Amino acid sequence: MTMKKTLALTFLLFTAVAQAQSKIPSDFFNKPLNVDLVLSGTFGELRSNHFHSGMDIKTQQREGLPVIAAGEGFVSRINIQHYGYGKALYIQHPNGYTTVYGHLQKFSPEIEAYIKKKQYSNETYEIEAFPKDGELKVTSGQLVAISGNSGGSGGPHLHFEIRDGQQRPMNPHLFGIEIKDTQAPTVNSLWVYPLGENAHVNGSGDRQRVKLTPLKDGSFKADQLNACGEIAFGVNTTDKLDGASNNNGIYKIDATLNGDSIFQLNFDRFSFSESRHLNQLIDYEYFSNNKNRITRLYVQPSNPLSVYNNVVNEGKITIQDSLTYLYNITIRDFAGNERLIRVPIKGQHPTTSIPKTKFETQYFVKAAEAFNVEDNGIDVYIPKGSLYEDTYLDIKFTGDTIHLHKDITPIHSNITIGFDVSKYSEEQKEKMFIASLGTRGRPSYSSTYKKENRFTTGVRTFGDYTLASDIKPPSISPINFKDGQWISGNEDIKLRISDDLSGIKSYRTTVNGKFILMEYEYKNNTLTHNFSDAVLTETENKLKVIVTDNVGNSSTFEAIFFRK
Repeated sequence: MTMKKTLALTFLLFTAVAQAQSKIPSDFFNKPLNVDLVLSGTFGELRSNHFHSGMDIKTQQREGLPVIAAGEGFVSRINIQHYGYGKALYIQHPNGYTTVYGHLQKFSPEIEAYIKKKQYSNETYEIEAFPKDGELKVTSGQLVAISGNSGGSGGPHLHFEIRDGQQRPMNPHLFGIEIKDTQAPTVNSLWVYPLGENAHVNGSGDRQRVKLTPLKDGSFKADQLNACGEIAFGVNTTDKLDGASNNNGIYKIDATLNGDSIFQLNFDRFSFSESRHLNQLIDYEYFSNNKNRITRLYVQPSNPLSVYNNVVNEGKITIQDSLTYLYNITIRDFAGNERLIRVPIKGQHPTTSIPKTKFETQYFVKAAEAFNVEDNGIDVYIPKGSLYEDTYLDIKFTGDTIHLHKDITPIHSNITIGFDVSKYSEEQKEKMFIASLGTRGRPSYSSTYKKENRFTTGVRTFGDYTLASDIKPPSISPINFKDGQWISGNEDIKLRISDDLSGIKSYRTTVNGKFILMEYEYKNNTLTHNFSDAVLTETENKLKVIVTDNVGNSSTFEAIFFRK
């Protein structure tokens, strides 16, 4: 086949998938659990550095619920990680969509046997596999897994996604997955931002909280704002669904000025490549200081998010003297429940005003230009585009520590911090690493690249960084057995492993010299081998566990156990 024909065929296939997905099927997918669906997380919910890409479905505060295929298809990917989605399953469907099931305890017998074979072949717990088309077929409603709490889960639940043909996550509600919701969104606070150099609201150039009065119909009315120049708004809002007390994300926000639409935000679909730009959607500095997210109802110039619609003048408002304005905000959930906020504005130049608070230092970084600084054997390199906007940074060098601004400014892509370690001996350098310092000054390992007399690390959070040393090896202790014990009645064998500084990098377990699979659960520091793997055939078993931390300190645990 010629290149021209290949490209034409590819284009036709892509077009066919796009056309098939232009009309979202509302009757193809079923719910992935045979229980009443109650959510602990909604699609598009604002999380740390990303949007939530699916539904978090509650599993009655326990593991072990049957997870079923939401539609017919075949298993296209199996991914097992210590963190993230933990044990995750991906099913490709004939209509071009993919469903994802995360934080699983285990897979159905056929899928479990498939992935265990690969884990033992590769002698690793963490693994990613892509079964061939049709190799692991599933029917709608077929058992594919058991719900769990693996990976970065904060408690037992099922993470469920539906992705389009370009692997962009979509709102499962669009496909007819219904959740009972009779409650309108909650408005926690409203904020106004004077943006221009000479802009003011109620005589101040700084961000201000707007006083809201609840009305009998459930809406809110703001006190009149006296303003001038270019301003914009932000709102802290959440939603509750029936059957759960937790706060969830909202589905849509609309803003109008004097009846005309000027801003819309809705969570139908987004791509993973844009998700970190959430840090431009929210007031990042406010979140860093207060742990509450204000959603900006305006768009910064460098913000490429696709969740915006019908945006006029970036959602900003220019207030002219002596004119009056009515700014309305409508917040909705997917079920159609809504909350309205009315904000009357009067154009008025203040007779006296408080200027916008300014923060300036000797280090001014332009977002469109690379920046580097070096002092005291420590250097920093910020590539072009790592910051979203031009920013003054507070940087101080003290000994082996750099105060690299505060975590009040978001970083989009890695910046590099380097340390000259030529003054240390080879033995010292072997146990050293670059660490971030928490609020209490405790060092935390930052992935460290070592090359002769220079250590570097890539980071995406401002803060304090230093050189630290770890000379203590990890600890290993048995949980449900003792050396020399008969454990024929055990379903598994468990050990606790931990490292108090640089953190665990790897582990390896053998019995009678042969690799056995152990699952590492970092949330409770346990290693578990399930005897259902049926790889142990001897009565007397010599167990050996080797655990290594991130600077190479290693511990070995050995014991003998007996089984029939």
